[in-house]
Amino acid sequence: MKKMKSLISIVLVLVLALSLTACGEKTTPETPATPAETETPASETPDASAEVGEYNWNLAIDSPEDTVTFLYGKKFADLVSEASGGKMKIQIFANGTLGGDREALESCLGGDVNFIVQTTAPQVNFMPKLAVFDLPVAYATIDEVRAALDNSDFMSTINQVYADGGYKLLGYADQSFRIMSTNKKVESMDDFKGQKIRTMENPNHLAFWKALGANPAPMAFAEVYIGLQQGTIDAQENPYEVIVANKLYEQQKYVVQTNHIPHILSLITNKALYDGLNDAEKAIIDEAVTEAKAYAREQADSRAEERMNAIKDSGTEVVPVSAELYEQIKTAVQPVFDEIRSQVGDDLVDAYLGE
Repeated sequence: MKKMKSLISIVLVLVLALSLTACGEKTTPETPATPAETETPASETPDASAEVGEYNWNLAIDSPEDTVTFLYGKKFADLVSEASGGKMKIQIFANGTLGGDREALESCLGGDVNFIVQTTAPQVNFMPKLAVFDLPVAYATIDEVRAALDNSDFMSTINQVYADGGYKLLGYADQSFRIMSTNKKVESMDDFKGQKIRTMENPNHLAFWKALGANPAPMAFAEVYIGLQQGTIDAQENPYEVIVANKLYEQQKYVVQTNHIPHILSLITNKALYDGLNDAEKAIIDEAVTEAKAYAREQADSRAEERMNAIKDSGTEVVPVSAELYEQIKTAVQPVFDEIRSQVGDDLVDAYLGE
């Protein structure tokens, strides 16, 4: 009888053990659950930043902080940091802290500067075909310029120009057109004659003003305000943003809306740096550029009227260029236009002009 009770007890224990096993198995720390046994909450789903490395980059800007140039670079840097979960950091150095335009380009090619936001004019000395953007009075409105820049065929062609130079073009924004500020009111072609005007160190810009009868003089931008103040130069040319940010209007009686060349802002990097990124990192860079470009263009448009009002409020007169004078300017500078075409080549010029 005792043997029978013992046998029954053993059977009950076995049945209980089997029933517990059938109900489920507790996962111990030493035996982690497999993916099939667990479900990752949506909030913990791996994102692109998991594939991103740690980077600490710099971005050089020769312009002041209160410009679209700076806003373009800052927006780009902020978006890259956000999309990468803070892994891809970009520190901005404005006001030429890392050198002027030429120095920044040289340092970028050498790998010491990682990103640059600057206008295309100084890049012509490194990549001569970028003179396509120096074609004088090629477009009457900035919307036409933007449409040309956004054309995929043109961008494919211009991308190769940067690649051949060792750079990677990321995107173009703008600060509308370059305009003239002066102490002599310009209402006819004769009014350009003899004016000593500061220009950038770009042969096509020099040729443009010579064609109008002016006396162009390259000068470091840091010297422009003092040059105007002391009378070393009579005039200068820049977009509204630069004129107001540096208070150049304080030393000028007139701002003339010549709209002679678009002030295009390029965001570039070293080609080897970009090529060395993985697909996830490149995607973050590319998407940030697209969004930053749209933002910069919006800022350029919204700030233009504000900058113009600041100039008017200072007592400096804003002088529009009549349709008749604009056509006379186009005729006078046609030889410069033709010379740039011969240097750059018909294919690139036609792609830019949509011909």
